[in-house]
Amino acid sequence: MKTQAQAVVIGGGVIGCSILYHLTKLGWTDVVLLERDELTSGSTWHAAANIHGLHDSTNISRIQHYTMQLYNDLEAETGQSCGVFQPGSLYLAQTEAREHQLRLQAAKAKLYGMNFHEISRDEAERLHPLTNFDGIRCIMFEPDGGNVDPSGVTNAYATGARQNGAEIHRFTPVIATEQQPDGTWIVRTPKGDIHTDWVVNAAGLWGREVAALAGIELPLQPTEHQYFVTETIPEIAAMDRRLPSVADRDGEYYLRQEGQGLLIGAYEKDLKFWAENGTPLDFAHDLFPDDLERIEDNMMRAIDRVPAVGTAGIKRVINGPMIWSPDSNVLFGPHPDLRNYFCCNGIIPGFSQSGGMGMQSAQWIVDGESQYDMFAWDVARFGEWADKTFTKARVGDQYAKRFAIHYPNEEREAGRPVRTRPIYDLQKSMGGVFGLNYGWEHPQWFADGPGAKDTNGFTRQNWFEPVGAECRMLRDRAGIIDISNFAKYHVSGEGASEWLDAIFANTMPKAVGRSCLTPLIGVRGGIAGDFTITKLADDEYMIIGSGMAERYHQRFWALVPQPDTVTFETRTVSWCGFNVAGPKSRDMLQRMTNTSLATADFPFMRSKMIELGGVECLALRVSFTGDLGWELHCRTEDQLALYQALLATGEDFGAGPVGARALMSLRVEKGYGSWSREYSPEYWPQEVGFDGLVKDEKKDFLHKDAYLTVKNNAKREVLSILHVLDTPHNADATGGEPIFDLDGNGLGRVTSGTYGYTVDMSLALGYLKPHVSPGNQVEVMILGQPHRAVVLAEPPFDPKGDRLRA
Repeated sequence: MKTQAQAVVIGGGVIGCSILYHLTKLGWTDVVLLERDELTSGSTWHAAANIHGLHDSTNISRIQHYTMQLYNDLEAETGQSCGVFQPGSLYLAQTEAREHQLRLQAAKAKLYGMNFHEISRDEAERLHPLTNFDGIRCIMFEPDGGNVDPSGVTNAYATGARQNGAEIHRFTPVIATEQQPDGTWIVRTPKGDIHTDWVVNAAGLWGREVAALAGIELPLQPTEHQYFVTETIPEIAAMDRRLPSVADRDGEYYLRQEGQGLLIGAYEKDLKFWAENGTPLDFAHDLFPDDLERIEDNMMRAIDRVPAVGTAGIKRVINGPMIWSPDSNVLFGPHPDLRNYFCCNGIIPGFSQSGGMGMQSAQWIVDGESQYDMFAWDVARFGEWADKTFTKARVGDQYAKRFAIHYPNEEREAGRPVRTRPIYDLQKSMGGVFGLNYGWEHPQWFADGPGAKDTNGFTRQNWFEPVGAECRMLRDRAGIIDISNFAKYHVSGEGASEWLDAIFANTMPKAVGRSCLTPLIGVRGGIAGDFTITKLADDEYMIIGSGMAERYHQRFWALVPQPDTVTFETRTVSWCGFNVAGPKSRDMLQRMTNTSLATADFPFMRSKMIELGGVECLALRVSFTGDLGWELHCRTEDQLALYQALLATGEDFGAGPVGARALMSLRVEKGYGSWSREYSPEYWPQEVGFDGLVKDEKKDFLHKDAYLTVKNNAKREVLSILHVLDTPHNADATGGEPIFDLDGNGLGRVTSGTYGYTVDMSLALGYLKPHVSPGNQVEVMILGQPHRAVVLAEPPFDPKGDRLRA
């Protein structure tokens, strides 16, 4: 066994072997995989191994499409069969909402050149004559759908990796991972130690245990999961072709051919957790006792859809473990608290994503960043607040609702609240309806009284009118927005300015009280973050950024050595904030302070420490609403007093609380982008309109060379704003909808969508090909159906910034 390696992958399931293979494809051949038992042990070997390409997320669709295409190439490359069957997959919609979802996925497939399209009932019956299509509103067909052999795929990855120089050691448990002062690792096993640059935790069911060896906890929880295979069905035995799989999500089961029978699996409501206190180390190719009564309701729905299931005997039952994250998405990426420790844990559709996840992992390890923006799957999306209680509650909800549609703006309640701030109870009593933002309860909108809940769907919901009232209140008078969810950092000490200049692309403010907007540049030259930085005093700064990206950005701070004289402190917990905005915001706030808020004394993008309603605040003349306004940041212990004072004073001006959904509408009216929607490492500064904020004349800043490489590249797409001219389906864009020209040619996609209540327009922000000009008409695929829209030359609200700077 090697004693030195570029990377050690821990875990010999399909994901670990895929990462190993893809590392070798990128030129890292001095790599080792360690497996405590046999390859495929744990959950890989017993997987149903279905493969499908489409997902509600564009980038996951790309990853899954890549994976599906890879398997045949992998067979040819390695000579190892992957057991690929691709008779296609039928997707059924019993409800209007499911039809909306499938039509939207079909539109995305058209945009990205994937094969997923609607077929008639007659064609569906020809493809799958055993299925009863009564009650089905819409049928989509994915010709490349099917299934693979779990052991075959895993061994193909392993064979390919070995052919490229990798080593694989079975029956070699890892007993310790010890980080060295230089950031490298010692991986200890009973067979010897390996000194490696990178550790990759792909340990599947043992992801928690392997993480604990490095002193970290991962929010993961296993459950049992069952499927069964029928005896031979005569109609199938008589066929000369393989039947397509059936995805009847509304029926809450999956079904495909297995041998000359059918395989049926389900995610039941009465789930069963397993190994809550740790996965047994002697578990390998083990299963649990059959418990088909738990999935009886699901089975009966499958029988109604495919009656042959009800007359076939059961050949075998598979009841094995799966391991889940709180949102059922992979925990992916370098762990923010450790150097060179990569996680790829909790993948549920492993055989649909194995190739893509292996590719993205290898890219991040070798190149420093993955090809696609993977923020929604980044391990950094969870913090210490995602404890065992929260994880178990969320996993239970995710399992039971595995096939439920996750609607735009949906906020599931399981495991909440986790983190609240001092004004939570007051906001709740005022009718606040909350969502989850990096563990915090954050008001989305305010109802007339307490107890209201969201309805969910693709069309406009019960919060549509109340959010409109909040928007109009702010634009007409003033509104009070809780922005405590913004991330806040305090930097001070000799050399603070120079250190910040070495991180951020813009030049740091020189004068006390000045602020600047600045992007953070990623490894490939894209936008890794956007921040407001304020100079509080000599060698003292406040940084404000995306709250949900706080742990994600933690990695970037560590890339530039921090001088011993500089102190960096996260203040997101210890400080809170409000944005008071609207045409009467100045008059309202002036009543609460002796500091002059007149433009001459307090112009746009300036800041001061002021006393407001008896509370000391950092006041910034800036507003994400695009209107006249101030951000007011105070210590957490003063939050309740400040909020009560703002509400009391606001009554005289017709001002009141405003939630996050109203803020979404207001910022889109102004054309403002948001992190993880418009701003992403996939997009270059010149494509998002940030090129003017990048000061390449500076001596250096983080990833400056990468920026200079792309600086003069032609724009691939351009961030644009669109007015959706007609909304016959009572729905607005929400994000992800494809955009086509009037001839059906793909132009781009929506990143944010909403109704602009104060400009009376249905609006969308999105990326379009650079040849598209203002005034051009396009079609936005809201609900997967074309909605005519026009590209605007400027934002419909205050395009010149007159109100913002008033």
